[in-house]
Amino acid sequence: MKILVINAGSSSIKYQLIDMDDESVIAKGQAERIGIEGSNVKQSSAKGEIVFNAPLKNHAEAMEYIVKALTDKEKGVISDMKQIDAVGHRVLHGGASFTESQVVNPKVMEAIYDNIILGPLHNPANIQGIEACQKMMPDTPNVAVFDTAFHQTMPPYAYMYAVPYDYYTRLKVRKYGFHGTSHRFVSKRAAEMLGSADGKGLRLVICHLGNGSSLSAVVDGKCVDTSMGITPLEGMVMGTRSGDLDPATLQYIMKRDGIDIEEMTNILNKKSGLLGISGISSDMRDLTAAMEEGNERATLAIKMMTYRLKKYIAGYAAAMGGVDAIVFTGGIGENVGHIRKAAVEGLEFMGVKLDEAKNDVTRSDGFIEAADSKVKILVVKTNEELAIARDTLELCGKKA
Repeated sequence: MKILVINAGSSSIKYQLIDMDDESVIAKGQAERIGIEGSNVKQSSAKGEIVFNAPLKNHAEAMEYIVKALTDKEKGVISDMKQIDAVGHRVLHGGASFTESQVVNPKVMEAIYDNIILGPLHNPANIQGIEACQKMMPDTPNVAVFDTAFHQTMPPYAYMYAVPYDYYTRLKVRKYGFHGTSHRFVSKRAAEMLGSADGKGLRLVICHLGNGSSLSAVVDGKCVDTSMGITPLEGMVMGTRSGDLDPATLQYIMKRDGIDIEEMTNILNKKSGLLGISGISSDMRDLTAAMEEGNERATLAIKMMTYRLKKYIAGYAAAMGGVDAIVFTGGIGENVGHIRKAAVEGLEFMGVKLDEAKNDVTRSDGFIEAADSKVKILVVKTNEELAIARDTLELCGKKA
């Protein structure tokens, strides 16, 4: 069974065509700069690379070129789009409407539209991606896989904010969490590595670390807390996002500098975090190089990130009544050993002890704790596209 996985952003579409018989990637590509000058579609496969430099006015036009790339006579990987059995879509915000992935139907689409107010930058693009596929492949089922779904098992005391209750009932103000597809995939894989098929009896802290970072506390395979909130801005110090701060900071800066809420929100999302503190970059590779050269602001930015990371790990361990394993994933979590080391330094009182030699070389699924550590420390390679494809396969079923 061949499944096309679509991840539609505001100005891009990332995609993979996966053969679910062996879960191999047949082709992958990206439409970039949709609606912006210099747009293109690039695809790579065993047959080589295809590049289309063309004006892409919208997501529908981008999908036309994606189809063109997939079915290219020379370097395409299928002869006809009818060879695709189903399409799985990453959808950012499902609100409280969905606790699991759904086959797309009018009711599901209505709910995704209703949640645009909670995901104004992403949900419209996700909708455009779904509608473009429905138009081009009318007989092919589509599945919506929600970034927020995994976190909907949180108890009310974890997801509620201490603001007037009316804001929750009337405006849906609460914590939703994101990166849920990754957290679910990684928590399941970690449980398997720890000898549990369903995660029963395990208390895990999942650290998804990248340009956007979030943590989750997982008990018996279910999320009980997560660091991101009503938007992805809450929580960790991230590449360009501030993470947790005193809300009154906004009023103070806005009054002093005479800026409005839109500009303030843009600053918090795109000009803060590692970039804002270092003044150099949001990329951990650049910051690591600068830190090694003695740059004080790069060093400060990294220490701020790992300090908050450590607090979240310890806080979630307390919330769960202990922790059996700390799991690192994402671009930083999988590849940057000094971040993992800094995150667990000082947690020896919890029984956490790192094997530095293993930590230095591990980049994919493996254990990096010392032999006498009471808490397991894992590195797990995330694969959100495969998680989306698996959900799509489960909901759409294999063809006979």
